[in-house]
Amino acid sequence: MSLILRYMTMGDVPQVITIDRLSFDPPWSARSYAYEVSESTYSHMVVLEQTVEVAPATGLRRLVKNLSGAQQAERQIVAYGGLWHIADEAHISTIATHPAERGRGYGEIVLAGMVRRALTLNAAYVVLEVRVSNTAAQNLYRKHDFQITDVKPRYYHNNGEDAYDMRLMLTDPVMKQRIEERYASLRAQHRFIDQYTDVPPPRGQT
Repeated sequence: MSLILRYMTMGDVPQVITIDRLSFDPPWSARSYAYEVSESTYSHMVVLEQTVEVAPATGLRRLVKNLSGAQQAERQIVAYGGLWHIADEAHISTIATHPAERGRGYGEIVLAGMVRRALTLNAAYVVLEVRVSNTAAQNLYRKHDFQITDVKPRYYHNNGEDAYDMRLMLTDPVMKQRIEERYASLRAQHRFIDQYTDVPPPRGQT
């Protein structure tokens, strides 16, 4: 099994939508993701792709595979996120892990990847909103040094729940070092390939 952190493509959108619908009410539309991936000049959408080797074929299928030299593997999006970069602000617009893959640290990889991408974009801070009832997400954000700076009343339209505004300042050299060290530790732990944090977007946005 291998993991790759990379930019989201149009081909990823169907899998991302599935995770979104399992995670949020209301979910984003397919058109929203298509815009973020192919049209927006400030979006840095990311996915964590898991590649798993398929069980060996038997009989004739195995013979054909051996003759062709083809490697069979299944590629699955296990987590994703969205980062908007506007002036000095990096805004985490969305983040989710497939329900079947939660508890494995995949969401943390995506979060840390977006924070490091914000660093490479020279953003001054990262901001996000989170439901006041979502303590699990808040704990993850606090682990990565986000702090609650405000409350947005009735932010979520489906039930009128408040949101915390959480922010991480990126201008302090000590904080920058903490972010880099934490990211390096995650890479060593999960051994994922990074094709996102210091790579220009595929469509050439800045």
